[in-house]
Amino acid sequence: MTGNRAEALARLDVFVGEWSVEAHFPGNPPAPSGTTGDGPRVSSRFAWTLDGQFLLQRTEIPVPEAPDSLTLVGTDLETGAYTQHYYDSRGVARLYAMTLTNGVWTLTRESPDFTPLAFRQRFVGTFSRDSHTITGAWETGDLDGGPWEHDFALIYRRN
Repeated sequence: MTGNRAEALARLDVFVGEWSVEAHFPGNPPAPSGTTGDGPRVSSRFAWTLDGQFLLQRTEIPVPEAPDSLTLVGTDLETGAYTQHYYDSRGVARLYAMTLTNGVWTLTRESPDFTPLAFRQRFVGTFSRDSHTITGAWETGDLDGGPWEHDFALIYRRN
C-alpha cells in the first residue's frame, strides 16, 4: 500500500462507529432518529471491511418510502482520492467522488455512471469539533451547471 493510500484510509477512521441520523425536509418538521422514542430509529454504521481496504457504510431506515443503503469507500492507489460506491434497496447504484478535508465531508455526482443522470447531486457535511456530530445537506442541480439547490438536511449523531 502506498503512503498516499494508507494516509487516506487512516483519515476515514473518523467515521467508524454507530450513528443515529435525523433528516430535515423543506416544509416539514424534522424526521427524528428515534433515539428519544419520537420516530423511527434511523441508523448508520461505518466499519472497515476486506482487511481494512474499504470503509463500509450501512444505513437502515424503517420507513417504507425511504431506501436502506450500503456504500463502500475506497481510495485511488496513487493519489489517495476517494470514491464512494452507493447501492440501495430500490436497486439504485451510483458512484460519487468524495473528499474529506478539514472536517468537511463532500460527495459529488455530476456524470452518468450505473444509472442515468437526470440531475447533479452533492452532499456537504461538517464534523463537529469532537467528531460526534456531522451536520450536512444534500443538494441538487441542473446538468448544465448553475447553482446548487437545497434538497434536504441530515444530522448524524454518534451513538
